[in-house]
Amino acid sequence: MKLNKQCPECASMSLSHLEEKGEVVCNNCGLVIEEKLFDFGQEWREMDLEQAAKKRRTGAPLSYTHADKGLGTSIGNKSDIYQLKKASKDKYFRLRKWQNNVASAIERNLQIALSEIQRLISVLQLSKTIEEEASRIYTLAAQRGIVKGRSTETIVAAVIYIVCRNFEVPKTLDDIQETTGIDKKEIGRNYRYVVREMNLRVTQSDPVNYISRYVSNLSLSQKTHTTAIKLLEKAQRLEITSGKNPLGLAAAAIYAASKLNEEKRTQNEIASAVGVTEVTLRNRYKDFVESLKLKVAS
Repeated sequence: MKLNKQCPECASMSLSHLEEKGEVVCNNCGLVIEEKLFDFGQEWREMDLEQAAKKRRTGAPLSYTHADKGLGTSIGNKSDIYQLKKASKDKYFRLRKWQNNVASAIERNLQIALSEIQRLISVLQLSKTIEEEASRIYTLAAQRGIVKGRSTETIVAAVIYIVCRNFEVPKTLDDIQETTGIDKKEIGRNYRYVVREMNLRVTQSDPVNYISRYVSNLSLSQKTHTTAIKLLEKAQRLEITSGKNPLGLAAAAIYAASKLNEEKRTQNEIASAVGVTEVTLRNRYKDFVESLKLKVAS
């Protein structure tokens, strides 16, 4: 194996790692640069998954999606009950009860919250990466006592919204409100509370990320989709999008693109689909026309 190091004797870059001897040798002058290196590879061979499961000595990686990060053990599971006799069943239930009783308040809260995160991630069709990050943020918040005295479901909704923002996933407060049944104003308040108390950095939503979703909902063409993205990118370069509602910008870009490509959609249709008011759409559309010097039919 070639290495990107330099020989101290002849300054040659041609080095080899002799794995069977645990040495690094210069191919030019033969100097042994390093020796007695550890071999971190496995000492067995595995031909299939069954052999791998028998020979490997490590478990699954740590994960914040479990209250104990995957390190804890549980006393059996429900399928084990049917294999036990009456006396053993009673003992089983006693042990399970004791195990639950010794859990701390934070652990019990995490068990509820993480299962709620898993449910919302599934309903919103989000990735495992987002579930892991949302679980991590909630776990840290619980350990700092930030969630104490607040609704678990609301904090979970706020945390998922934070992670979606940072991962540039086009999910709005309206989407989360529809999924959770919690008022978006309440989610927004808890979102700001968590960000402030945990000193989190949340990225500004990119309106470009919303274009595909709403163009599809409005049954517009691919040409309009491309035009809307180009308009937004040009507006961003001119810095006329700073401080503006991303949804309003997306709605205005779609409306302008549909007019440029002569696809008739009313302001009301687009505003309703995106979830903004017609006033917001008109104001952002006016900014686009004036700043980008668009030539559209009135």
